Amino acid sequence: MSMKLSIIIPCYNMELYLQECVDSILNQNLSSSDYEIIIVNDESKDSTLQIAHTYASTHNHIKVLDKKNGGVGAARNSGYDIAKGKYIYFLDPDDYLAKDTLPLLLSKLEEFNLDILSFDSKSVFEKKYPISDNLDGKFNELKISDGLTYIANKKYHNEIWWFIINREFMQSTGIRFIEGKWMEDAILTAELFCEAKKMTHVSLDAHRYRILPTSAMRNKSREHYNKVIYDNANAAHVYHNLMQRLPKTHENTEACLSRLKTRQQSFVFFLLVRLMKSDISVSEIPKMLDGFKKIDAYPLKKFLGPDYHGFSYSFLVFIFNRKPLINPFIKLFRSFYNLIK
Repeated sequence: MSMKLSIIIPCYNMELYLQECVDSILNQNLSSSDYEIIIVNDESKDSTLQIAHTYASTHNHIKVLDKKNGGVGAARNSGYDIAKGKYIYFLDPDDYLAKDTLPLLLSKLEEFNLDILSFDSKSVFEKKYPISDNLDGKFNELKISDGLTYIANKKYHNEIWWFIINREFMQSTGIRFIEGKWMEDAILTAELFCEAKKMTHVSLDAHRYRILPTSAMRNKSREHYNKVIYDNANAAHVYHNLMQRLPKTHENTEACLSRLKTRQQSFVFFLLVRLMKSDISVSEIPKMLDGFKKIDAYPLKKFLGPDYHGFSYSFLVFIFNRKPLINPFIKLFRSFYNLIK
């Protein structure tokens, strides 16, 4: 009998959270022969590797891959390359799963022969939420569609941990995580969805996303913060190439393009927001904006709408869409920000 699922967990300095993550997987009422856990240690400086090896020593279906630090994209690719399961799930080590949710998700993947199945996630802080809110399985009728239709109809998440992928499907696309850059999951998610022939969303409360002030995307070190800004710019350009490749004749291409354009412009919007708190010279902004203009990611004409709305978004878009206002606004903001920091 072939293995059903490979769960890939990339780790860097996660000694405080890895145990809860792995324990939540072991608490899924699955036979150990049905799945494997691949923990990829990305040259952690704490006891993450020791914790991983302790689990592997007592569980034959837990594997540990120890590699030189190459970032989360490279770590996920390394785990993916050795995975044997019919399905692939990328789970972050500071997150965890609600009890007994994986069997239901796997049953839906099998029942409908899906390329991708997405599900619900709950953001959590310190309080534990080990039990799903709706494990009784009383869901709306699942609507199976291709990925273009899915994107057209749903505000999807950038992150990788709210869906499970058919490994054979992913291999057939040749799509992998970009390495050495942030926004790798936002890029892979959109690329995979656009290739999917059969996918759906089940409103099962399954995943727990832990809000951490120390998470990678909240890292405030100057070098990291500035790198995220430039990697947001890269994501906007990658999305341009993705949109260029979409089939022109699909009935939902236009609606799919509209949402992808909104997402592309969100990278530019949040890049500019981050610029407000960075030390990157405002003199670099015009060159960035000229590059975005060439790919129709600026001005931000497609950003505001159902996915992003409200006064703060509207106010900042008003500023950002008027080049003469950007530099003085950012300089003024930085003065106040540095004063109260």
